[in-house]
Parts: sequence; C-alpha cells; structure tokens
Amino acid sequence: MDTRASPYLLRLERVRDALARHQLDAVLVPSSDPHLSEYLPPRWQGREWLSGFTGSVGTLVVTADTAVLFADSRYWVQAATELAGTGIELVKIGAAGTSIDHVGWLAGHMSAGATVGVDGTVLSVVAARRLHRELDASGVRLRTDVDLLAVAWPERPGLPEAAVDEHLAPHATRTRADKLAQMREAFAQRGATHHFISTVDDIAWLFNLRGADVNFNPVFLAHALLNATGATLFLAENKVSSALQARLATDGIRIAQYGQAGPALAALPVDAVLLIDPKRVTFGMLAHASVRVVEAINPSTLFKSRKTEAEAVHVRAVMAHDGAAMCEFYAWLEAALADPAYPTPITELTIAEQLSAARAKRPGFKGLSFNTIAAFNANGAMPHYHATPASHAVIAAPKGKGGKEEEKEGGLLLIDSGGQYLGGTTDVTRVWPIGAITEQHRRDYTWVLKGTIALSRTRFPAGTLAPMLDAIARAPLWQHGLDYGHGTGHGVGYFLNVHEGPQSISKTIPDADMAMRAGMITSIEPGLYRPGKWGVRIENLVLNVPANPAALDGASAPGEFGEFLEFETLTLCPIDTRCIDRRLLREDELDWLNDYHATVRERLAPLVTGDALAWLVTRTASI
Repeated sequence: MDTRASPYLLRLERVRDALARHQLDAVLVPSSDPHLSEYLPPRWQGREWLSGFTGSVGTLVVTADTAVLFADSRYWVQAATELAGTGIELVKIGAAGTSIDHVGWLAGHMSAGATVGVDGTVLSVVAARRLHRELDASGVRLRTDVDLLAVAWPERPGLPEAAVDEHLAPHATRTRADKLAQMREAFAQRGATHHFISTVDDIAWLFNLRGADVNFNPVFLAHALLNATGATLFLAENKVSSALQARLATDGIRIAQYGQAGPALAALPVDAVLLIDPKRVTFGMLAHASVRVVEAINPSTLFKSRKTEAEAVHVRAVMAHDGAAMCEFYAWLEAALADPAYPTPITELTIAEQLSAARAKRPGFKGLSFNTIAAFNANGAMPHYHATPASHAVIAAPKGKGGKEEEKEGGLLLIDSGGQYLGGTTDVTRVWPIGAITEQHRRDYTWVLKGTIALSRTRFPAGTLAPMLDAIARAPLWQHGLDYGHGTGHGVGYFLNVHEGPQSISKTIPDADMAMRAGMITSIEPGLYRPGKWGVRIENLVLNVPANPAALDGASAPGEFGEFLEFETLTLCPIDTRCIDRRLLREDELDWLNDYHATVRERLAPLVTGDALAWLVTRTASI
C-alpha cells in the first residue's frame, strides 16, 4: 500500500464505519468551523485531515463506496497532486461544461430515501437552507445533528489556548464604547433588542481585541451577544487576564465560557428580537434560539470595511515600511542570483524565509498575513501554491563539485506575500524574471499588467456593486481569449483578516451589501496561469477615496450625478519593467506606471539605504 496514501485510506474507513453506525448514507465535510472562518484552527481542519488536500477552500463528501472533493480552479492542480492515491475523486467546480457543486452532486447521486449527515454547528444558516431545499426535492433526508469527526478522529485537537490582547491607541483609532454604541443604534433600527455575532474578525474589531487562535489572522475564537446596555463575550477559559476583564467590564462587557453561547441564546426573554446574519451564523447555533429573529448582514461587517481617515494614515505608514522591507529583500535576491559564488541553493523556501526576515525588522510587525507564496515557473500556475521542505523548486544552485556553475533555468518567479502590522494588513504580488524569459512570458505579463492598470485608474459612482468592476481588469485578457479562475479583488482588514467582506471584485452574483463605499481597502490582482508552465499575477491594495472633481474633466457640475470614487494605490513596491512587452502598452498606461514608480521612489527612499536604495532607484526608473 502507498505509505503516503495509507493514512487517508484508513481515515476514510473510520468515517465509513461511523456512517454505518449512525445509519447514514453520506457525510458532508465542509471547510468550516463554528465561526464560518476562511482559515481554520486545527480542531476544525477535518477535511484536510481526512483527504490530505491542504487548500483553504474545498468540500468533501464521503459515502459507503465513494469519496469526492469539490474545489474551484484555484486548486485544481494542487488538489490533483495531493489527492493522488487517497481514493478521493476531484470534482472541478466551474470546469467547462459543468456547474455542479457538492449540493447538486448529493441531490443527483443520492437515492430517494437516503440520509446525508453534516455537522450543523459548522454550516451557515444560508447553506443549511439550500441543502434542505435541494435534498428535500430529491427525496433525500438531511441530518444536521451529527459530527462524525468526533468519532473518527480520536486525536482531534482541542480549542486553541492563546491569550487575547488589546489593540490599543493610537492604532486603535476608535474606542470600544463608541463602536458598541454604533452597533446598538444599528440593530435597534432593525427592530432588534439583541444581536448575536460569531464571525471572529467582527468580534476582534468591535471589542478592540486581537488574538492568535488562527494562523496569520490576529483573531480569537469567540461568540458575542449584545443587548441595549451590555455585551457578553463567550471564550475558552483563561484567555482573558483579570486586568483585561476589568477594563472590559467598564464598557459593560462580561466574559462567559465558550460553550455557554448556545444556552445564552436559549435563555433570551420571550419578547426578545434577535438580529443575526444568516451567512455568518451557523444553523446549529441558531437552533438554540426560540425568539423572533431578524436577518441582515452584521452591522460590524459594514462598519469595519470602511476605514476611518485616522486608520488610513496608519495604513499608509505601514505600506511604506512594508515596501521598504521588500526593497531590502529584492536587493538581496538579485545580488544573490547574480553571485556565482553564492554558497547555498536559492529555493522557494529561501525566498519565504528571507522575505519574512526583512518584514520582521519593521516597526509594528506582528507576523505574516498569510503563508508566503514563492512559486517558480510551473508552481506559479497554482494560485494558492505553497512550497514545503518535501516539495519545492530550486531557483538557483551553487557551483557544482567541479567548480563549474550549474546552468540556471530561466522563467518567472511569482511572489505573493503580506504582513500583519499594528497599523494595518498588507498583501502584494509581484513577478520577476529569472534568467532568460520568452516573448510569451512578456506578453502574458503585459496583458495582466494592463488589467491591473485599467482597474486601478477606474472611477465609479459611490455605491457601485463591487462585482460590476470585475470585467474592467479582465478585458485586456478577454481580448485574447484568456481568463483566470479567481476573483479580481478581495477586501482587506485593518490589522485583521487579509480577506474580509463585504466587497468582492469578482464574478460573484452581486447583492446590495457589496456596494463600494469610501474607506474600503480592496486588492486588485488579475492573473494568468498556464498549467505546467508559469503563472502571472500583479497585485496592489487600493483605498476607495472621493474622486478628484478636477479629474472628471469638468463634464458635469460637482455632485450633479452623485458622488464618484476612485482608487488610491496603497501598495508601494516596484512592478518589474523587464518583463514588459513595451509594444502592448499605450502611452497613458506607461504614464500611470511611471507616475506610480515615482511615488514609490519618493515614499520609500527615506526608509532604505545602501543596496536597497540602489535597487529601488533602478527598479523605479521611467520607461
């Protein structure tokens, strides 16, 4: 038996034994936890434990004789590799000619009268309703009261134990009391007397607290219940010091045990009206409440997406320090690649280590905002690739034993990285030429760059639904019959999650909550991926700001057609010009690039010296 695959085959057998004992025909294992987080604590990484697939998004279905993993195009190459020999089939969501996902598969493959089980404590209210609706239509029963992993995973980790800390002034620019007052006004306007929150980034923002329960995101596992005069935080024991508890108490906040959140909902007075977000609260948690429920987006999700001007000031400072760290790193990288006597191999792992070390020297740095993606050539075609000690590419090797330098493979090196700082969260992707590159490399790179520039220059009415902007970045690629499978832009938190809503520049069907408002920070990151060859992605973070009336060409009186917004590019890092096919860029696109590089040089030059400064000047030269 394949020694790598055998653990997953054995785990599937355990789950199938549990299926039989619980009289189930299938079990659904989502990538989720009781807080519906994107990045999961080890306790809820059951899909990865069971399948070996390490992507952040994917859903597993196990039946008595079949196991199927559903993943979108970001993960197809990765999933195909990681699932090899596990007995699990990959279903490609969104593949040409197919539109099936796990819900459609279950509805179509399970016989009438069959029973499907899922842990309702990790399934959103919205997702549970869709499952019920579509399975009921096929005569399939859904049970949401079973957690087969509790039986099949004996070594399952417990709750994380990291302490909770305060996010303090000056970086916390608003007090807890101010935010709680704003929240109470918002849920009262909805006719609610109470509001329940499970999303950990909303809770961290609202209470000006940060934690370390999830890798890369400074959050902690908690639920919160608000009423007109107070609030209760439900956390695991001993996560909040007595001194911090006392400070929280002055704002009317009490601490309760993590497991008491459900009973607290059950104990609400009969005349209570509870506001919940059905996309951000689980079906299992809501089942505790027997009072009238009002459903709407968490007000905190909207409030925290709109950074204050004071927060924007801190973010701009963070971007400068993050850019300076990248100058130091890239100066080292180019020097090391050019040095025939460099003593050790330069690998994708080396890239991640060196870049992390450069960021760690910057003020206010608290950690990475996600696992650095350093992807050379074919690895760059996997948007969520992650190098490991067991599997990574060598970018440059030292001299061989005979003293002759080993030939370097040319191509493209994609680096997607980011940091968490007290004053903000960063996320930036750049692509660099390694050795000789081809005309096709240059064309692909330039078409992606044109998409980044096109969206970066866009002006749009305030309130425009974010998905409506997606095609602007794709248009230069679409002209050549090209596209990419991921979204163009995601919201970014303020020393919080690197992915946050509600805005999403993507092919998502828009809803009213995705309206673009001043103060939102969003990524712009079109890409192009050629499986087995290379990938290109160029990403900046941008801030929604009021459009300069003078830039609107005087076509109308200010305000005649409402408020317009434009993007302020926050990220400060050179975009490599050696990969550009100059013939494919218009003069106005070159002007944007040269102006951007002039800003980068002006903002970063005071923060770097020596080789880093020389590198900055070279890489920001006008073309």
